[in-house]
Amino acid sequence: MINNEKKELLSALVPKAILKALTSPAKHSISRRVNGLDIVKIFNYPFKIGREARVQYIDGKVIIQERHKLDGEEPNNDVYLLDNGEYLQISREHCLIHELDGKLIIKDRDSACGTMINEKMLNVNNSHVLEDGDIITIGSEESQYKYKFVLLDIDFS
Repeated sequence: MINNEKKELLSALVPKAILKALTSPAKHSISRRVNGLDIVKIFNYPFKIGREARVQYIDGKVIIQERHKLDGEEPNNDVYLLDNGEYLQISREHCLIHELDGKLIIKDRDSACGTMINEKMLNVNNSHVLEDGDIITIGSEESQYKYKFVLLDIDFS
């Protein structure tokens, strides 16, 4: 039996879902590795994904400037992925995952190259109910930014 304090702590430490990088470019797009793992943690919905545009190279190292809004508003994205390809695949505001009627839905945010689920292009006006294990491609068919959606349906009761 877990008490309320432990439930609160566990829910703050354990994400609801993760995006696991499947390709080298997807791994390198993640600005912060988690315990040596190439994953993006999802704690809350809606979860917005976009491209980081504030990258500098200082002494041969990639320096990522955090996005802070001066007016106190929330950032445009929850995670900013790095797109180092010759042709950009990830838009600044690319896609989002939200919860609706107990289901997790992914929706393209009118990105330039689109979002694919299990090798099928997601239309801008459509959304897709995510299933554990779905492969999300950020960008076109040629994009190497591929992630596996892993639902962590852990019950802390």
